[in-house]
Amino acid sequence: MQSILSSMRALALRQTTGDAIRLLHVSAVSEAARKGTREKARKKKVKVEVKKVGFIPHNQRNKKVNVKRADRHVDDSWKQVPKDDCYVGRYYRWPVYSVTEAIQCHRETHHPSMYNVPNAPLNVDIELNMQAEKATRFVDNFQRMAMIPHKFEHGEERKIIVFTKGNDYPLISHRTKCSGASLVGGVELIKDITSGELLLSDYQYIIAHPNILPELVALRGLMKRKFPNPKSETLGANLAEMIVKFSSGISYSAAKDEYQQNFGLITASVGTLDMDEQKLEENIKFLLQDVNNMRPKREGRFITRVLLKSPPSGEQLKIDPFVYVPEMWDKSSAKVKREEAKKQEEPAEVKEAVAAAN
Repeated sequence: MQSILSSMRALALRQTTGDAIRLLHVSAVSEAARKGTREKARKKKVKVEVKKVGFIPHNQRNKKVNVKRADRHVDDSWKQVPKDDCYVGRYYRWPVYSVTEAIQCHRETHHPSMYNVPNAPLNVDIELNMQAEKATRFVDNFQRMAMIPHKFEHGEERKIIVFTKGNDYPLISHRTKCSGASLVGGVELIKDITSGELLLSDYQYIIAHPNILPELVALRGLMKRKFPNPKSETLGANLAEMIVKFSSGISYSAAKDEYQQNFGLITASVGTLDMDEQKLEENIKFLLQDVNNMRPKREGRFITRVLLKSPPSGEQLKIDPFVYVPEMWDKSSAKVKREEAKKQEEPAEVKEAVAAAN
């Protein structure tokens, strides 16, 4: 009997000890959970809102993404020449037309039986290799005015203001107005602008004679980049010729590609399809020669390809520009041009006026 009681007492003691140990262990687990468990559980319950992103322009997207882009310089010299008039264009060379043939092709597409736009503008796309003397340098974007022999309606508003003075001021004023100047004046005109009676922003081009340059310095802050200077060909003694150039010339600008720095493009209008073919060809020749003046001093081509277009047609006809300008840079011809430029230096009055203005 005593043995049974002792064994039951021992069993009771074991159970209480085990329960106490188990309670201690369980309470520790339930009260102190693993770090971050409850936070994770709360996050799972929260709904994630997906923000809708609208259209992002190409120039505002992440530029770190390396996208493989095709080379914009088209070289099809390795392709074969088509043997007949029926072929798949991508597998053969571009056909090269003369300017006369290209104009005739555009006239056929703009015939009354097709597009019915006989006086459509004739545009020229000039592709350039903008690499400078060094491989890591490139020609800066430039904007110029090319003088052409045959005028046409360019559809632009070009108001020209001319500054000049002197004893022969009335004669110069009459000639410049006949050439196409909107306003001609001298010291009094400068006073009107300074007082605010006349706004320079109403005029696209500012031309000046060297004799008035010291007085014109007072307007340098208002003119900013439009201030006359020999480099932009807005300062000179031959005012009539400059006015004709800026009123009826071809305004064009060369811009580098955003992603390919060695590729530049010029788009300009050289006339209308109802003009004489010879006149259009001469305008194209003068434009190409003016563009070629910006050629860097390096070997290789500067003008790589020239296309003739005429909206609303999407047809592009390739012409050979090297009939009118040299294909490669010639050191000997560059030296001759440099010597000629030294001989035909600026007049002394122009130099003195520029020095006084600075």
